[in-house]
Amino acid sequence: MHYSRYIKPQLEAALLDTPVVLIHGPRQAGKTTLAQELVGDRYHYVTFDDDTELAAARNDPWGFIDGLPGNSVLDEIQRVPELFPSIKRAVDQQRTPGRFLLTGSANILAMPRLTESLAGRVEVVKLRPLSRCEIEGSRAGFFADAFAGRINANFKARLGELLFDCVAAGGFPEPLQRTDTKRQRAWYANYLKVMVQKDIAEFANMHYADEIPALLQKAANHTASLFNVAEINRGLGFDVKTTRRYLDLLKQLFLIETLPPWFSNRNKRLIKTPKMHIADTGLLCALLKTNKAQLMKNRTLMGPVLETFVYGELRKQADWYGEELQFFHYRDKDQYEVDLVVQNEAGSLIGIEVKLAASVSESDFKGMRRFQSQHPDKVVGGYLLYDGERTLSFGDGLKAVPIQALWGPGK
Repeated sequence: MHYSRYIKPQLEAALLDTPVVLIHGPRQAGKTTLAQELVGDRYHYVTFDDDTELAAARNDPWGFIDGLPGNSVLDEIQRVPELFPSIKRAVDQQRTPGRFLLTGSANILAMPRLTESLAGRVEVVKLRPLSRCEIEGSRAGFFADAFAGRINANFKARLGELLFDCVAAGGFPEPLQRTDTKRQRAWYANYLKVMVQKDIAEFANMHYADEIPALLQKAANHTASLFNVAEINRGLGFDVKTTRRYLDLLKQLFLIETLPPWFSNRNKRLIKTPKMHIADTGLLCALLKTNKAQLMKNRTLMGPVLETFVYGELRKQADWYGEELQFFHYRDKDQYEVDLVVQNEAGSLIGIEVKLAASVSESDFKGMRRFQSQHPDKVVGGYLLYDGERTLSFGDGLKAVPIQALWGPGK
């Protein structure tokens, strides 16, 4: 099945005015498909998953780049960091827009020397797994409505069981095509195997590569929790320092993300530890060895998985939103918390809480009200996403909003 990627117009614009465009994101998120869709047969295509191309590029980087026939797509560029100085040289000799379209399954922005070589010459666009908007082919207008305070979506029915379907499915395109749970699980098992044997092995000299699946499982059990490396390390066969280094590597490969804490000089009682999220809930469920039926029985487990799902959906929508958004979480030492705080370029703030239940009470807004009281001039809305049918006002710009408003227009 073909999915329209909502980041595509941004990439098309970049190819018209920037010499090098990089699409990066987790392996199998759809980067190659999107690149080929963008340029068709107008570009020469090279993949560095081909060992022959890889060897040639590593052996003679400038000869490889200089020998390319016109504009080129270079797929999985992170496997050949040696090419970046040659790409810079080629661009400086002939600075034409859209000269190179690169894809990468690792964050080259974490490699300062590489990014310095392409400074002013490259636009980097992140492609995450599919959002529910893209899967459903629906409007993605949550942030515009949220910052304007005009969310009022109502639906004929709550999601109920369908919410568990969405969460367990995740957003990787290929397993979404598989209706059999065992076949989906087989895809994720192979995905993790490739990550360990190819991407992770190439990025680091790892003495404990076989332990990476266990580390990822430990991380999965801490999704939507404060980033506690010592806790994740417990029971693993290496020390905390090694665990931290490996977790940093998993971030670089887009498998986990950290959400920074909200900080304000006004409040010295804020918790300053980031939160951690697994990058996709399909992958998360595979790591937790759970499925839709088990999530429906174990709502304690579903709580953090749902929070990670909402976090992922909002990060995806932010990628193609018209301005840069910053994401935080809020927690203080009095145990008041807000799952997500989002700030726009004007400095306006919205708070977002996530609740699995189909009903909401005033007490569910206590964290939001605490945060709102500290920034009364900046908070333009507080939204508690729940599995209900109607948008309900709780006063002072606070609303309970059906989770499906993230991707559905309502009635």
